[in-house]
Amino acid sequence: MITANLDAFKIDASVRDVGIVNKYRINADGNDFEITFTSNFVVSFQTFNTETKTLQFNIDAIHEKENVAEIIIPLDLFDGEFTILLNGEEIPVEVNKTNRSSVITVEFDGKGKYILDVTATSYLGIELPKPNGGGCLIATAAFGSELSPQVQFLREIRDGKVMTTQSGSTFMNGFNQFYYSFSPAVADYERENPAFKEAVKITLTPLLTSLTLLQHVDIDSEHKIIGYGIGIILLNIGMYFVIPAIIIMNIRKRVNIEKLDEKYA
Repeated sequence: MITANLDAFKIDASVRDVGIVNKYRINADGNDFEITFTSNFVVSFQTFNTETKTLQFNIDAIHEKENVAEIIIPLDLFDGEFTILLNGEEIPVEVNKTNRSSVITVEFDGKGKYILDVTATSYLGIELPKPNGGGCLIATAAFGSELSPQVQFLREIRDGKVMTTQSGSTFMNGFNQFYYSFSPAVADYERENPAFKEAVKITLTPLLTSLTLLQHVDIDSEHKIIGYGIGIILLNIGMYFVIPAIIIMNIRKRVNIEKLDEKYA
């Protein structure tokens, strides 16, 4: 543990004037890069996933307020637009760039163990699709945790089935742009309103039930993911719109019949 310049974190050094500096050597496609991670909490482990192009840090936050870190990443490794996930949920960060590095400032509240993921839109100078993010925000807020069975199930379907084909990846990229335009606000309202949270749980149940069908099929081609995808969409249209519409029409018909019976009785 050494003294660090917490001015870089934009907080009063009198609050916490001790920082822990960790340096990590990353090997990517035969090239070595050094990552510097300075924080006022403990970083217990670091990994680099070459398939997903993701830096992952296991951290142990020791402060209830203002857990702060500065991550310095060479531009030759990662560049472009960064996405930072804390326990699977995207968090706002400040990114400043020098001639050689990106300096990412992270701040969050709450003691406990967390997983911090770092991805970007450029890897070794090659442009990548914008990361999908790990956050099923609405489901996470409804079921209370990223580790809940329902959220884990949604993630497994996305990563293990949908994202295994080009068509599925294209669909998810488009869907995410739409989904993340409103899901943070919905998730926040769920946390503030228990009744709405319970209503969302009930609403998600038919969707989760329909997606279980994908667990029992092999998706190893483009036409299969398109076929099953269309089937799931039609099934959900039926459950969410057609069946309720039929029920409402039958109720209205029954009410009208009773009114006629009373009129001519």
